[in-house]
Amino acid sequence: MHPISFFNISTMKILHTSDWHLGHSLYNIDCTDDQQHMLSLMAAIVRDHQPDLFLLSGDVYDTGQPSNAVQTMLTRALVEIHNACPSMTIVMTAGNHDSGSKHEIFRIPWEALNVYAIGQLDKDNPDSHIVEVPGKGWVVAVPYANERNIPDGFFQQLLDRVAERNSQNLPVVMSAHTTVQGCDFTGHDHASEATVGGIDSVAVQQLGTGYDYLALGHIHHQQFIHTGLHNVRYCGTPIAVSFDENYPHSVSLVDIPAHNRLPLQKDQVQLIELENLHPLVTLPTSGTASWDEALELLKNYPSDIPAYIRLNVEVDDYLPANAKETAAALTQGKQCYLCHINARRRIEGQDRVRVMTVQEFKAEDPIAIARLYANEEGVVFDDDMEAMFKEVVSLVAEEENNNS
Repeated sequence: MHPISFFNISTMKILHTSDWHLGHSLYNIDCTDDQQHMLSLMAAIVRDHQPDLFLLSGDVYDTGQPSNAVQTMLTRALVEIHNACPSMTIVMTAGNHDSGSKHEIFRIPWEALNVYAIGQLDKDNPDSHIVEVPGKGWVVAVPYANERNIPDGFFQQLLDRVAERNSQNLPVVMSAHTTVQGCDFTGHDHASEATVGGIDSVAVQQLGTGYDYLALGHIHHQQFIHTGLHNVRYCGTPIAVSFDENYPHSVSLVDIPAHNRLPLQKDQVQLIELENLHPLVTLPTSGTASWDEALELLKNYPSDIPAYIRLNVEVDDYLPANAKETAAALTQGKQCYLCHINARRRIEGQDRVRVMTVQEFKAEDPIAIARLYANEEGVVFDDDMEAMFKEVVSLVAEEENNNS
């Protein structure tokens, strides 16, 4: 394949981001300052690079019922991002953490600022999922939906409709929020190749053909899905929401030339790392430490380095009653904050058991809790039981979204 000359082709420049999880708190610590810092960096990146398309691929909020303050934070951020590049088209889709109906409420007034908020799957009006970036390209924007509610061939139907209208042979981008088979789900608790974050994995072939770039959300670790075309990508979250996400966080800047110029070349995809206001730090960096060793590590942590800190501690029985107070006292006068003490209790003759706090329990996927309970009761959690449990969870989630 001959090299592509970017001097002779008008490319579509995309800033791809996802999984902001606005409103997320870390073990009851308010992370608003960190999220506002991230949003300011996002606007600065837009100002510096002047993309044609700003693509936010789901999980804008951390919950389907964000507070008024969190919704205001998003509104102000989108206005700032728009002002940083007024000609840019912004496409924002709902993820599995979002309420699709909340995305739709202000859909019409948002369009005055060139912002397209797409929250719910509309099988009867497929054109509502197609956004034209004038003179630059096309976007097929699909929000999260339970797989059983997506008609067979729906993604291909949308791509075919774009192909009929794309007389100028402009780039075609598709956005989806899902788990694609073969992804690296590092950082997601109790994930498997079959299910990550409550979303069953699908083969990339199920998402159709005819796009030049598939912009994915849901998986927090930035990566390409290997197809040989270098055009299917999770951009990852720009800010860590879990201590297990011990990797850089970033947004993806993608230059796409005319339609069907694949595979994309390495210099067409640029990773822009974002520096978190308070990085998430685990002590020790691997494994566990005794209680006294953990306190020593915390005591020696530099006073001038901002961080949220988790201690991984192994105990023979239980932590001291005043453990958190004792540890927190060691951070006084420092720029770091103690978030959590992750205690692992060693029981003779048994595997190590993690003692979960209420906050951790709430953060777990429901199916993970179900498996733990079944194991404690000596019940085999087989495939049929898992399928029935997922069905119930999906029904509950849909009812919550409908009532949002």
